[in-house]
Amino acid sequence: MTDILNRPIWYALTTRQSAFAEGGPAAKRYVPTVTPFLASIDDTDSSLAALRELVPEGGMSVFLQATECPPMEGTEIAFAADGVQMIAAKTFSAEDETGILNLSEADAPEMQALAALTKPGPFLPRTHELGRFIGIRENGVLVAMAGERMKLDGFTEISAVCTHPDFRGRGLAGRLMRIVAARISARGETPFLHAFANNENAIRLNETLGFELRSKMFVTALRRKS
Repeated sequence: MTDILNRPIWYALTTRQSAFAEGGPAAKRYVPTVTPFLASIDDTDSSLAALRELVPEGGMSVFLQATECPPMEGTEIAFAADGVQMIAAKTFSAEDETGILNLSEADAPEMQALAALTKPGPFLPRTHELGRFIGIRENGVLVAMAGERMKLDGFTEISAVCTHPDFRGRGLAGRLMRIVAARISARGETPFLHAFANNENAIRLNETLGFELRSKMFVTALRRKS
């Protein structure tokens, strides 16, 4: 059943997050204001041709899966990196949520600002609509957050985990991740997440929290050739 995690974008856009999908039967992308990810059903020439049409003029799209992004005529690679996918090795139990805030539409500008400062990954004007996000405030300022991004049948991704630089070293990210993971587990789903392969600190933290390496992933940002 975990095989669907090899193409998490495709299986999210064709199941639980189909409301955010654009495209056709061979290739889909998220609505551009939500997140820049796109995927195809397979790597056949016809599917890749359909995928190419979803790469926006003057912008970039991000490809994430367990196999390398095949060459696509009319596109070029703007950025490529090795990533890892990690999956929960246990069922997370409920955590003390004292002081934890459920973030909403009203918090979106602050969420974007915190993500822009800390760069946990793409966080666009509507990213917060993909799932539930929680945060911690200090003196009224949002200083840490975490939430849900891709949702597939039986699985939910933890994402946008970030802490303001002035508040690091206090275990805020780990606490938020445990709470998000516990909420996912309570729904009978399995939490998973992604990290860049060279982000050793994040991978170590994830392992201490109860995640294990599932697969190498390839991260590729594509843009149209001019």
